[in-house]
Amino acid sequence: MIKTHPPKNCEVELTVPFHDLDPMQVVWHGNYFKYFEMARTALFDSFGIDLYTYFQKTDYLFPIIKTSTKHITSLRHRDRFICNAALTEVRYKIIVDFEIRLSKNGKICTKGRSEQVAVKYPEMEMMLIIPEDIRKAMEFS
Repeated sequence: MIKTHPPKNCEVELTVPFHDLDPMQVVWHGNYFKYFEMARTALFDSFGIDLYTYFQKTDYLFPIIKTSTKHITSLRHRDRFICNAALTEVRYKIIVDFEIRLSKNGKICTKGRSEQVAVKYPEMEMMLIIPEDIRKAMEFS
């Protein structure tokens, strides 16, 4: 029986720097993944998980195998925004949902999702389940 769990969230508040803009003076679409990564890292940190250190100890990699984004409203220079990362699954893969909203009024700008799997190195063998110690740390055992 698979247990369902409420999402576990972590938020980071950021400000759009000038160097993240494209020629139309809005955030270049690829930079949203950078913001997602900052929130995902904070989320993993909140569980005491550093995937690089984990790799050094266990030879497990956790590549992102799928991403999606829906752009609703563009971020602009010096916009303050909150990027929320919500952990929605940690069994066969790690799924994190993202939401970026303006700090001043809560208006949603972007939504996204990432999926990661466990891969044994150096064999590069994809595992069919996330290691138990990671699931326990993220409260998905």
